[in-house]
Amino acid sequence: MNAPLPLLAQQAVDKTMRRLLPFLLLMYVLAFLDRANIGFAQKALQHDTGLSDAAFAFGAGVFFVGYALFEVPSNLILHRVGARIWMCRIMVTWGLVSAAMAFANTAALFYTLRFLLGAAEAGFFPGVIYYLTRWFPQSARARAVGIFYFGAPLAFIFGSPLSGSLLDLDGVLGLAGWHWLFLIEGALASIVGIWAFWFLDNTPADARWLTAGERDALTSVLERDARHAAAEGPHGVLAALVDRRVLSYALIYASIQVSVYGLIFYLPQQVASLIGAKIGFKVGLVTAVPWLCAVATTWFVPRRADASGRHRTWAMGLLVLAGAGIACSGIVPNPIIALAALCCAASGFMAAQPLFWTFPTRHLSGLAAAGGIALINSLGNLGGFMAPTLRTVVEHAFASKSAGLIVLGSASVVAALLIAMIVPRTSARLSAEDGQRIEQAR
Repeated sequence: MNAPLPLLAQQAVDKTMRRLLPFLLLMYVLAFLDRANIGFAQKALQHDTGLSDAAFAFGAGVFFVGYALFEVPSNLILHRVGARIWMCRIMVTWGLVSAAMAFANTAALFYTLRFLLGAAEAGFFPGVIYYLTRWFPQSARARAVGIFYFGAPLAFIFGSPLSGSLLDLDGVLGLAGWHWLFLIEGALASIVGIWAFWFLDNTPADARWLTAGERDALTSVLERDARHAAAEGPHGVLAALVDRRVLSYALIYASIQVSVYGLIFYLPQQVASLIGAKIGFKVGLVTAVPWLCAVATTWFVPRRADASGRHRTWAMGLLVLAGAGIACSGIVPNPIIALAALCCAASGFMAAQPLFWTFPTRHLSGLAAAGGIALINSLGNLGGFMAPTLRTVVEHAFASKSAGLIVLGSASVVAALLIAMIVPRTSARLSAEDGQRIEQAR
């Protein structure tokens, strides 16, 4: 069991949850929308531009190449200049590039803009994970990251009907529905990016909305966590980038992302096939159902894992559930059961990811954390680059949609096995020494 935080530190954590996480959540919703909305635009985009299935799959995945190349430099800049400036820059530029996707009328332009979108957004996700380590102690981190992870399912709960509705604007003012989709959702990201400059504080020391006592108590606990991480983990950026544990975590994360993005880029198409409807508002509503389940699971599980310290056990179980759900969704002929399987898949891989991030952040601090987290995310997201093409190749090789989903589900199971082999049990539980430190701080 995790030891309780000192009273003032707990008050500061609670205030920080209420202040920062809703805004970070909004940012992630928009990031996920701009990353995954091509799943809704796919049919109309391919029809209007003549993109083949292979070209679409490559364009969907090439986002992650740009993303991977610039993640580490972006996070190091964030460490230097602070989240306030850098998150504003990231969101404004990715919003502009996403809006420009409305003009992607050739394969070359489609590839270019998807690559630039990844480059523009690079650093956002690992930047937030790093930012959260500056505000939340280890004993509350899974819960904080779990709430941030609501952004992905919420993007589909609210964004799926929104994206479907924007597609229904086809012909308004002479623009295709997919033009409206990219223009409006891209503009929203840029607007929120400007807001971020005025809203975010870089560290607890800058937070005027905390009392002096709360700032000091929270800073004290965070410094204790940082000293413990520094004692166990690599020192400096270069050491973090070649650290065996960091690279092992990247392999686990890549396996998870193969399942995540191999499914979500094609989820609207899969749901449309299940219910026998054209992609639009109705499909958007049904597509939101698995993500409602994911929100509930991601709310409950990280809290339970923080309370018990069993992050490793919960993560492995959830990834096995996700793998089984993905595979079954392509095998079961009954649409209701297939939709239930998709609910298991979304719940499993979404709730597992905030638990995963407690493993590397226990051993990384300072510049090593900025570089290490970014490297894990950048290498891990190469799984997102591979996933659409892998799914397409397998489906064509076996002439079966089910085969692609089975391979994607297997990737989640592989991630669970890697956690079992790579992550020590002590990395997922608060040690007795940690507990004594926190008790002394009280």
